[in-house]
Amino acid sequence: MATDPAIPTADRRAGFVRDMFGRIADRYDLMNRLMTLGQDRVWQRCAARCAHPAPGRRLLDVGTGTGGILIQAYRLAPNLAGVGVDFTLEMLQAVRWPHAARPPSWVGGDALALPFADGVFDAVTSGYLLRNVADIRAALAEQVRVLKPGGRLVCLDTSPPPEGWLAPVANLQFTVMIPLLGRLVAGDAAAYRYLPASTRAFLTPDALAAEMRRAGLLQVAYQRFMLGTIAVHVGVKGAESGD
Repeated sequence: MATDPAIPTADRRAGFVRDMFGRIADRYDLMNRLMTLGQDRVWQRCAARCAHPAPGRRLLDVGTGTGGILIQAYRLAPNLAGVGVDFTLEMLQAVRWPHAARPPSWVGGDALALPFADGVFDAVTSGYLLRNVADIRAALAEQVRVLKPGGRLVCLDTSPPPEGWLAPVANLQFTVMIPLLGRLVAGDAAAYRYLPASTRAFLTPDALAAEMRRAGLLQVAYQRFMLGTIAVHVGVKGAESGD
């Protein structure tokens, strides 16, 4: 992954990502609306729906950022017991909770060492997390660890543009439009060079599905959006760890 100069080496990844998201926290939601033409909320709603939220069920959103998936989950189940965890505190401070219902608990914590006991959540979600961590397998293992048997794990993330006649359109967006928006709107072109570069270097949807199965998840499936550059993966934890 480190062949692209926009992507830090694994030993520098955590500090780089924390600093980057800290810099862009106040413009993060606006940039997502612009980059996706407002579709990011649709994908967050899809991820939330795949987690099967219901009143009283415990949902953990890892790398929650400004809480987009939790916001959608509470629209589906206002009395959900949600928790959002992120290691960039500026992102948590940028959350604007829109519901009258009591908001989730917001927790500072690392996706590679979640501050929760084993098997306590009915569902675990993440949005744009896995391509930013230094160790995808460790991040998945932590999410599976805190998930109850039979619970659902949902990952929303970007995917490398698939080959085909639409590939030049996706590549133009990644190499030109997103960095330009980052410079003009967020004032941080470097951050928005990293984001497309990390997408191109990330696992394909099939490869990520294989990693989820390796982590012990069953019934793994995914669906793609936006010219194939977004995917929502879902898996179910077996009755026994490693099933």
